Amino acid sequence: MNDVKFVKTDTLKTKPDVSKIGFGTHFTDYMFEMTYTDGKGWHDPQIIPYSDIKISPANATIHYGQAIFEGMKAFRQGKKVVIFRPLDHLNRLNNSAHILDIPQVDVKLVHNALKQLISIEKAWVPDKRGQSLYIRPFIYADDGFLGVSVGKSYKMYIILSPVAAYYAHGFAPVKIMVEDTYVRATKGGLGEAKTPANYAASLHAGLVAHQKGYDQTLWLDGVERKYIEEVGSMNILFKINGEIVTPELDGSILSGITRRTVLQVAKEWGYPVAEKRISIDEVKAAYKKGTLEEVFGSGTAAVISPVGVLGYKGEDMIINNGEIGPFAQKMFDYVTGIQCGAENDVHNFTETVAEV
Repeated sequence: MNDVKFVKTDTLKTKPDVSKIGFGTHFTDYMFEMTYTDGKGWHDPQIIPYSDIKISPANATIHYGQAIFEGMKAFRQGKKVVIFRPLDHLNRLNNSAHILDIPQVDVKLVHNALKQLISIEKAWVPDKRGQSLYIRPFIYADDGFLGVSVGKSYKMYIILSPVAAYYAHGFAPVKIMVEDTYVRATKGGLGEAKTPANYAASLHAGLVAHQKGYDQTLWLDGVERKYIEEVGSMNILFKINGEIVTPELDGSILSGITRRTVLQVAKEWGYPVAEKRISIDEVKAAYKKGTLEEVFGSGTAAVISPVGVLGYKGEDMIINNGEIGPFAQKMFDYVTGIQCGAENDVHNFTETVAEV
């Protein structure tokens, strides 16, 4: 594999006021590109000026959806730029590739290319707490024919987008509707892959939830419609009678990097932690007994998303009086503190990639 080539742009963009832009609306000057060709493997890794991608109208991904992606963030820590758990994200990208029969990438090469890209674009990393540079690696089949088959050619890109703090108006609980009609994923399907199909499957139910006055959807399993899986595009966790409980990874749930972080840190803080099948009826029973103390989602974008209301079959369960729970608040403060450099990163979750 050759070294990563760098193609310089003639014109640099004007950087936006990050506090005034939405998520994923502005992109940096450069992006990473790499090509896969059957018989040749991955080749021609390069950092090139950000531009539109040219594809065939018969592109296999447009028609059959063989694509995967990741999402991670870079943060400013004084004069340093760090990425939060980049190798975990890149290894998960390869897990998604395995599920969709996409060729594995050389994690070491992509990791080095990512560090080089961030180093070039370090001036785009916002310097206010909560703001970050969002990193989106993605791979898609690039074959230009309509036969239904695994692709023989692929493209990989990494694009970067400065983003404002997720909670621009303050850290606050959300209102969630339990979805028992529509299904996001099933065992034996694509649920544990980070692939566009899972997000497409979630859109209609999300719109229905919004129409009913809820912020997001809590997904149940696709067979019995009783076991809890994910919330929106995040993992879901419960604090029940002092124990942190989250659905086990059974093939239909994405193995969240923030989820891993929360479970590891919770154990170190002395909380009992359980990864198991948990039904919505168990959650409702705990609510009625008064032992459902907290509910929250975890994910790259929000880090921690506390749930204040859980609606199920016409009844709203008010969690912790609709207020942020102490565990969710402590975990949010701790993880975001590590990301911005306010907390000592004893776990080496962050990796320094540039000096500003």
